[in-house]
Amino acid sequence: MIVMKLKVLFGAVALVSVATLAIAATDPVLMKINNKDVRLSEFEYLYKKNLEQQVNKESIDDYVKRFVDYKLKVAEAERLGYDTLPRIKKEIDGYKDDMLAPFLIDNDLQEQLVQEAYERMKKDVNVSHIMLSRGRNKAEDKKQIAMMDSIRNCILNGEDFNELVMKYSIDRSKQNNKGEYGFITSGVFPYDFEKAVYDTPLGELSQPFLTDYGVHMVRINGFRPNDGQVEVEHILRLFPRGGELKESDKLTVKAQIDSIYNCILNGENFEELAKSFSQDPKSAREGGKLPLFGRNYMVKQFEEISFNLPDGAISEPVETQYGYHIVKKIAHHPLGTLDDCRETIEQKMKNDQRSMMPIESKQEQILKEQNYKKNDGLNNYLIKELNAHGGYDSTFVADVIAKSNYTIFTYGNGIKVPLSRLASVINPKSKFSTNDIAASVIEASIDRVARQDIVKYYSDNIVDLNPDYRNLLNEYRDGTLLFEVMSKEVWNKAKTDNQALLQRFDVNRAKYQWYEPRFKGVIICAKNDSILNEAMAMYQGLKAEPEDTITTALNKKFGRNIKMVRSVTKKGENEMVDYLAFNGRHVESAYVGYPAYRILFGKMLEQPEELSDVKGLVASDYQDALEEEWIAALHKRYKVSVNNKVLNQLKKKYK
Repeated sequence: MIVMKLKVLFGAVALVSVATLAIAATDPVLMKINNKDVRLSEFEYLYKKNLEQQVNKESIDDYVKRFVDYKLKVAEAERLGYDTLPRIKKEIDGYKDDMLAPFLIDNDLQEQLVQEAYERMKKDVNVSHIMLSRGRNKAEDKKQIAMMDSIRNCILNGEDFNELVMKYSIDRSKQNNKGEYGFITSGVFPYDFEKAVYDTPLGELSQPFLTDYGVHMVRINGFRPNDGQVEVEHILRLFPRGGELKESDKLTVKAQIDSIYNCILNGENFEELAKSFSQDPKSAREGGKLPLFGRNYMVKQFEEISFNLPDGAISEPVETQYGYHIVKKIAHHPLGTLDDCRETIEQKMKNDQRSMMPIESKQEQILKEQNYKKNDGLNNYLIKELNAHGGYDSTFVADVIAKSNYTIFTYGNGIKVPLSRLASVINPKSKFSTNDIAASVIEASIDRVARQDIVKYYSDNIVDLNPDYRNLLNEYRDGTLLFEVMSKEVWNKAKTDNQALLQRFDVNRAKYQWYEPRFKGVIICAKNDSILNEAMAMYQGLKAEPEDTITTALNKKFGRNIKMVRSVTKKGENEMVDYLAFNGRHVESAYVGYPAYRILFGKMLEQPEELSDVKGLVASDYQDALEEEWIAALHKRYKVSVNNKVLNQLKKKYK
């Protein structure tokens, strides 16, 4: 009940980031409830969320009434001290931590990277590649990049790409391909390599670029549409491992695979043969089935036969470097939609450099929002102190850096960070040839420290700094308190006050009349007909007993071999009841594993005969009445005032 009530009023709580909704740069007070300010941004956040989930647009005036009632209930929960209960505080504190993570990521960039990956998945790229080793430091890297640039100019001036690959490239695959990679698929190579490939126009050479593996340059030779993925099964007989592969060994394996293939031609089951004879243990257990795969994930011969076979066809034995395979093509699956591929893309992003890009981008935004500014005079100050001290050493760190109050950067509303902050992050044992270099290295550590300090400050103060977070947290907090107070004041009373429910039913019987008859009784389902017949025979001996006694005795005797379903049901609500009580068609039992079923006892009712027949309806009406009375009392208890000037501005916005 609580879930439905909260969804109707405010929508399900979700970890989403929305734009700040304040009308002006400030966030004016829209209303006061029990002398507590309600800011415009909070009201508008919830109103907009409410609109997104409704078919018929609700006016602001109507929503104000419901919003005030909602806030009055929260005020009552606070008066009763629910916000101070340890379990409530623990729940809200836990939610704060869970909710923080999405606010420390650039979600726009995250989505941009997902869409970029999907667009790249739509085509494969034919690539030629040349690679040089990386240097031991930035200076050597720069020389290697210059070397690659010279090679690039040679190619542009007409020298043969493949000859230059053989002369200079350190890529070991050049012995087989002379730098011609052929078609590659998105998601196979590291992101920085893939980016260079997909960003380079057709027929052109990329600029030299760095990865963790070396200095690279690629040439783009062509494109083709993505072939999607294939679903196959295979049977593998392996070549012997260890030592040189002899022709006689290959012939032995070929004879084995041919024998299996002949069994398939004679009608034997492929999957059973795979389980018995395939030497790929993992797939053999699944009847030879492999996970879906696309281009460039398998050795070339296996890939080609898998993609070229028609669906349902079985190949002749195919040789690869591992042995001989027989491939059964199950199906071809074209590239799916973005939603189909999103989970796969996001999982790959977690495992490469893209995992940090949205985080770093958000950190840059935070630094900018918090007015991060380095002290331009720091370098001169450091050189002066280094000269006075006689150079950089551990005592300089301990006696100068660690004790200095000189401001190295500021952020927020004038928060100053002293030079002493760097004492714990710089290496006191470092050696520098000049004081200028020492000062530059010390200064270079500031951005990293600033990022740590300012992001922590932002996280610790996000309730004040980010209206989106504040509104989402308020929504969760108030929703939690609302659940507690509604349970006590309304829902529990409506559930447990049987005397009040009975009185309401007796006084309002006409309101709870049925227009169609109902079957009222118990249906018994059993695991087979024998158990059902035995249970029905036992029931015959217990017919004179009260209903609860009968069902208890049957459950004790038969345990999980039976299930009993109590029902007050009209035609069309339950297929099993339709068949047994309303001459409907026969269906399988609603309970898997309990196909035998029969009416244990029951009768047809034209109208409800007692409260239990319509208790849900009566309880719902009683709940509404209790809530109405309670809200009226809250309006008398708490003062509510609305700033009509601010409200009218909001109305104009949503006209």
